[in-house]
Amino acid sequence: MSKIKMTTPLVEMDGDEMTRILWKMIKKHLLEPYIDLNTEYYDLGLEHRNATNDQVTIDSANATKKYGVAVKCATITPNAARMTEYDLKEMWKSPNGTIRAMLDGTVFRAPIVVKGIDPCVRNWKKPITIARHAYGDVYKNTEMVIPGPGKVELVYTAEDGTETRELVHNYTGSGVAQGMHNLNGSIESFAKSCFNYALDTKQDLWFATKDTISKKYDHTFKDIFQEVYEKEYEEKFKAAGITYFYTLIDDAVARVMKAEGGFIWACKNYDGDVMSDMVSSAFGSLAMMTSVLVSPQGYYEYEAAHGTVQRHYYKHLNGEETSTNSVATIFAWTGALKKRGELDENKALIEFANRLEKATLDTIESGKMTKDLALITTISNPIVLNSEEFIEAIAEQL
Repeated sequence: MSKIKMTTPLVEMDGDEMTRILWKMIKKHLLEPYIDLNTEYYDLGLEHRNATNDQVTIDSANATKKYGVAVKCATITPNAARMTEYDLKEMWKSPNGTIRAMLDGTVFRAPIVVKGIDPCVRNWKKPITIARHAYGDVYKNTEMVIPGPGKVELVYTAEDGTETRELVHNYTGSGVAQGMHNLNGSIESFAKSCFNYALDTKQDLWFATKDTISKKYDHTFKDIFQEVYEKEYEEKFKAAGITYFYTLIDDAVARVMKAEGGFIWACKNYDGDVMSDMVSSAFGSLAMMTSVLVSPQGYYEYEAAHGTVQRHYYKHLNGEETSTNSVATIFAWTGALKKRGELDENKALIEFANRLEKATLDTIESGKMTKDLALITTISNPIVLNSEEFIEAIAEQL
């Protein structure tokens, strides 16, 4: 059988730990036997990011702007423990944060629904899509350790040299301080992406912040969403028979738990990070969620919504068997291949990606799955497979 050709490369961003191991298995068993895989490769593993002073992350984002479509493996965002473990030059920023800031878009995350894996929330009947703003907030923050008594202020210096000051806190002892920012242009892009996605998928759109406490920062998000909606989308939403509404984040959480699903929940950057994990886990597993960054300029970056599965990686290094769920990473590849096929009018590539997704779900529905799913499935007597056996079972189904 001749392999499917690709006319334009995908940007391939390799990652860390157990997901890096799965990445190689997926390519070996599910992609390379069928596709003449054409990728521009970037190693975003922490060691290589450290060796390049994180330039490789910037290069991969620029490549995504060039080619339009990227697929990314999960990566480590280092903390103090990782500094020692990897002998890092500095505590490098989140690669996802860097890439999202450079591409400026919205991350849409939705659970992968499969028969036999029922949501923990019994009234959830349809997927809940999390739309996560992809710029700023804590992911582009500036932090300080305050050693002792003193004053911390926010200072804005205008181009003409005039200053505006706001007191953060008068410290009587040691503590910490953090400065965050966002941009009206990015918030507007976020709003438009959410409204367009809601129209494309014919789903209601919810948006939530904490504007009662954050009367300037969060309130700006609320105001921009409302202005964009009234100016450009209100009539379109009415014609499509869908609704937009704003509520407080704590009210949204309460409503979500009682809803049946089938809507888009737009969140600020950190809220979206946390809530997408909650939604995916409640639908079955953190490894059962798609994630795509959509930029207003038409760039697409597909990734798994979960981390590097550190605990399994240490077991793997010790020669122990792991049963790590690779579904979200497989769907990152299929999402990128479908978008590449769509942009290049490569029907064979789109059809292959659809078949691979079906083969993945059919494998689980036949009772063959990883341990995390076997613990929660309603399928009788599931067969628990290790990491590579599961991918091989999908290859057989494919």
